[in-house]
Amino acid sequence: MPEKIGTLSLDKMEESRKKEDEIEIRGCWIKFRFLGRCISTRSKVENSICGNSIPYVESKSTNNKILDQPVVHPTLSATTSNTESTPSTPNATEDLKIASQLRKFNFNELKSATRSFRPESLLGEGGFGCVFKGWINENGTTPVKPGTGLSVAVKTLNHDGLQGHKEWLAEVNFLGDLLHPNLVKLIGYCIEDDQRLLVYEFMPRGSLENHLFRRSLPLPWGTRMKIALGAAKGLAFLHEEAERPVIYRDFKTSNILLDADYNAKLSDFGLAKDGPEGDNTHVSTRVMGTYGYAAPEYVMTGHLTSKSDVYSFGVVLLEMITGRRSMDKNRPTGEHNLVEWARPYLGERRRFYQLMDPLLEGRFSVRGAQKAAQLAALCLNRDPKARPLMSDVYEVLKPLVNLKDMACSSPYFQAVHMGGNQGGGSGGGGFKGQAIRSLSIPGCPYVSPHRRGGDQLCRSPKPVR
Repeated sequence: MPEKIGTLSLDKMEESRKKEDEIEIRGCWIKFRFLGRCISTRSKVENSICGNSIPYVESKSTNNKILDQPVVHPTLSATTSNTESTPSTPNATEDLKIASQLRKFNFNELKSATRSFRPESLLGEGGFGCVFKGWINENGTTPVKPGTGLSVAVKTLNHDGLQGHKEWLAEVNFLGDLLHPNLVKLIGYCIEDDQRLLVYEFMPRGSLENHLFRRSLPLPWGTRMKIALGAAKGLAFLHEEAERPVIYRDFKTSNILLDADYNAKLSDFGLAKDGPEGDNTHVSTRVMGTYGYAAPEYVMTGHLTSKSDVYSFGVVLLEMITGRRSMDKNRPTGEHNLVEWARPYLGERRRFYQLMDPLLEGRFSVRGAQKAAQLAALCLNRDPKARPLMSDVYEVLKPLVNLKDMACSSPYFQAVHMGGNQGGGSGGGGFKGQAIRSLSIPGCPYVSPHRRGGDQLCRSPKPVR
């Protein structure tokens, strides 16, 4: 991601965004002020004043769904054709397309199911509003005793949030029609007076973000590849298999939720858009998304394509490889932006191990990590046309889940791990004798991550077997 978007610098945008609630780029809601904002929202939802403040319980955070505040780029909105401003007084049923399988809840049912939206039921909070855990009847809308029936996640609309009625409509309209094992299931909705709530299946293992960045134990390599595979399958469905192509537009670790078996499901469709139709090559829209994940060409022009999602997937894949956040101002200068920091390592075969998450301590597949890094480089290509289709990404990832050639058993890794920068030349981390072979995807040429979009493409001389 470039340091400046249009004529507005990231630093200035950050200062503007932090005036209200000091939300950091990494979108961490695990702070008391965020809980306080959820309590404030709860009082609005209940149409009553919340009493004494509730002490924050940090231990709950490990299973919580984390939602980043989406970034709206105001300088480009005037130059794009599709206006996405939220209506100030929306019609309750305007543009609402209800799928037949969705359940319609009344507000009191959801209030009871979540135990009056009490803080102990809080799962997470983001631009849309707060998310609470609740329990309902398996086949209906009746609330049941906690621990019985069907566990659900109830998302409330924050009337003061950046995402409003239009994003609520997008969630209902997209997830009501889209059914896939790698998309979070929307169970039902509530639209009553000015209340807007959504009811989802409960995902017991929370978000990928939690497991990568907030837990003391590292997520195993095989599990990371399983999650990447499921997320790729979900995006491939949206792009290539849905009745009408859908561009997700907000693919990031906090929007990838995990069930009990670590199967990945995409959540939060508030920013999703229908793909281009007919002869159109892109959708022109106001730039929205999250810094560090949005494709550079989309940020600069507002032109949205499915390849924008592919770029975001490359960022997330890189996060899983490195254990680093897409944007992290706490790291040394030159390492704040993950993609820009990683590009030289993706292209340098002798420095490959310096990319790997140190918490894995060599417990990763050498071949799997090499191919994953090559795949990330393809997805992050500066030329969107050179990025692969998500169906091709899925096919490349499929064999990586069960590879067992652990790096900790490799003498090459041991030499690098113990020798540090010795023996690796000027780049350090010398991985002698094991070159990373170029990854070949049908119809997608290999491009050096150092080359600009207009440069001549370098095809892989030999596909990976």
